[in-house]
Amino acid sequence: MSERAHETEHEAPGEWRKLAFLAAVSGALGLLSLVADQFGDTGHVWALILIAGSCLAGGWDAAIDGWAALRERRIDVHLLMIVVAVGAWIVGAQWEGALLLFLFSTAGAIEHYAMDRTRGAIDALLDKSPKHARRLGPDDSETEVPVSALLPGDRIAILPGELVPADGKVLSGESAVDESNLTGEAKPASKQAGSDVAGGTLNSWGRLIVEVTRAERDSALQRIVRLIREAQDSKAPAQRAIDKWGDAYAIFTLSASALFFLYLQFTAPDGVREASPLYRAMTLLVVLSPCALVLSVPSAVLAAIAAGARQGILFRGGAAVERLADVDCICFDKTGTLTAGVPEVAALEVFPEGPGRLRALSALLTLESSTTHPFAAGVVSACLKEGASQLPVQGLSNSPGQGVSGTVAGTRWSVGTREFVGGGILPPATVAEGAIVSEVWASDGTVTIRATLVDRIRDESRSTLASLHARKIRTVMLTGDREEAAAVAARQVGIQSYAAALTPDAKMAAIRRYSAEGHVVAMVGDGVNDAPSLAAADVAIGMGGRGSDAALESSDLVLTDDRIGRLVDAIELSRSARMAIRFNVLISVGAALGMAAYVIFRGAPLPLAVSVHEGSTIVVCLNGLRLLAHRPRR
Repeated sequence: MSERAHETEHEAPGEWRKLAFLAAVSGALGLLSLVADQFGDTGHVWALILIAGSCLAGGWDAAIDGWAALRERRIDVHLLMIVVAVGAWIVGAQWEGALLLFLFSTAGAIEHYAMDRTRGAIDALLDKSPKHARRLGPDDSETEVPVSALLPGDRIAILPGELVPADGKVLSGESAVDESNLTGEAKPASKQAGSDVAGGTLNSWGRLIVEVTRAERDSALQRIVRLIREAQDSKAPAQRAIDKWGDAYAIFTLSASALFFLYLQFTAPDGVREASPLYRAMTLLVVLSPCALVLSVPSAVLAAIAAGARQGILFRGGAAVERLADVDCICFDKTGTLTAGVPEVAALEVFPEGPGRLRALSALLTLESSTTHPFAAGVVSACLKEGASQLPVQGLSNSPGQGVSGTVAGTRWSVGTREFVGGGILPPATVAEGAIVSEVWASDGTVTIRATLVDRIRDESRSTLASLHARKIRTVMLTGDREEAAAVAARQVGIQSYAAALTPDAKMAAIRRYSAEGHVVAMVGDGVNDAPSLAAADVAIGMGGRGSDAALESSDLVLTDDRIGRLVDAIELSRSARMAIRFNVLISVGAALGMAAYVIFRGAPLPLAVSVHEGSTIVVCLNGLRLLAHRPRR
């Protein structure tokens, strides 16, 4: 059986136009043949010529694909349709054969159109990819260069109305940037010195000077497009099941039709003498052909992937689209997921106090600059404000979930949790009441540093969790942070349960425990430490804005703009896709079995069988295409 939907993914854009033209020619010639048949014997000859032309146009594409399948020793839908059309001519039902090929080619054009629409929604991202950039020289002179020539560290100028050529950080200027093609957010984001900008987004009204931070191939836009391309090639579980039994079903269809023919040929029961056994067998072959069933899953899945991409939701395959709908327990990391993830240092203390403070802070700055932990940026910024400087480091080692160690200026330092560095019990730093407080410790065995950081809950976190609870989804927070910080965050965000001071292995064990209890578990995270637990979850959800490459590579679903509220939108889209898949399967299987029973027990004309068969195929395609218009409910 041909994987008809998947073949269309690799066709040239606009292929549906050629198929629509052939279908139109087939239909027009078929109608002319009916007119010609009214003019006696001469007209009948012309009618046969016209109906042959109609069959040739309607069956051209099917014959090419059927022959290709036959050369690979496969039996596909196209081949079955050609067999039926040839049989129709043998029994003198050439007009019915022409009708079959006309409707089959029309349905094929609609299938290609549906797939072309989903592909077009993805290709629209690439259309936003700029080709040239204004690179600034040391004297601020502008030179137009290809975007592919930009390297990290280059300075570029972006004028109002221009696309941002590459990912970077704003050095000077102020503007608003339309990021809707990446995040799905219609409102432009304000940008000023220090803001990050992404390649492919649109600068609105101000001139910006930007330092490039990523080469073109590593940009957010290119990464998103790669993820979606991977998703298009990844089949959903339901589709894999259909494909697994596809060849067997095609053989069953041929065998059932052959047995039905033999039964009619040798028994000729009363009530079916008005139609030849071959005609009846071909009718059964048509209704059992699995066109609609083959398309029932990919038509919905690919449309859901495309719809999600426009909303800042990247499904990395059909499995994620299907599986997310079944999730009933979601585990969240705390920092950078439920919280804003940009904690600021409220207190920076060195014990014992003395002239070695700057040396100690320089060691802390050096080691924190070597990590991607969410706390690192705040600690580095605080150290720089006090005049600390980055020094060479040797023997750097990382202990996931605990900290890092390295030799700075001949002294071995450790930075991370209090337990990891061997810090003592100290009175808490003074911070605002109700603040979410976290700590970073550092020590060389004689000097101890404690950086107290304050984070805040994301604006959308509480409402997102409330929406999940309304959908009967259990919520859990898993964090490596201290018990005190976890308790405050859990209380403020309204999560149902939490666990604190967890190592990456302990997070992964918690995920597996929930799975063993019968839950379908999703994990939402953004850091390197979250990668093991993301891999252990049934559905891994990565925060794409600041998410590490390790977290994104472990994710089945990526929220490109770090907006946690997109999670609810993703679940709604997944559930809509699942409903569409179930409807499609019901329609395709119901139409096939219902018409097969009618053909066997009552008898049905070939045109009726063809209309039901191709009609169910068109309904399945349009129902899948409907998901392209899906919009999140607010």
